[in-house]
Amino acid sequence: MWGQYSRLVFWIALAGLVLDQASKLWLLHGFDLAQAGPVAVLPVLDIVLVWNRGISYGLFQQDGELGRWLLAAVTVVATLGLWVWSVRAEKSFLALALALVIGGAVGNGIDRLIYGAVVDFVHFHIGDFSWYVFNLADVWIVAGVAGLLYDGFKGGPNSAAK
Repeated sequence: MWGQYSRLVFWIALAGLVLDQASKLWLLHGFDLAQAGPVAVLPVLDIVLVWNRGISYGLFQQDGELGRWLLAAVTVVATLGLWVWSVRAEKSFLALALALVIGGAVGNGIDRLIYGAVVDFVHFHIGDFSWYVFNLADVWIVAGVAGLLYDGFKGGPNSAAK
């Protein structure tokens, strides 16, 4: 289960995971965001504490233990699938995109295992419009998925479509 870019994938995913977990640990325990409350950073950006018991954008909220463990299991299976895909990667760009998604998935998965929910804290808003609240793991996942989409479309139609 080791490919030509596996070392790159491992280190990039680990770096993303460490940055994600360090930011959450500091905000929860160093800064004590739960006690401090929301912090306005810019007119359009606040640091807030939100416990996301669902998946992206708060979909599929799970209040019970069964849902929590099912989402954790899905994270494990998805991460293993992404790792297998990365082992087969033939381009460094694809490996990088997969590494970002893996690092983000593991970061959020750790939250779900430890806290029962994902720690989200970055809140963008403009006037009455409020963007969802997210964390660094979500940034890695979105960047990785954007990379996967770019990689999938940049080469044009694949041989099956010819």
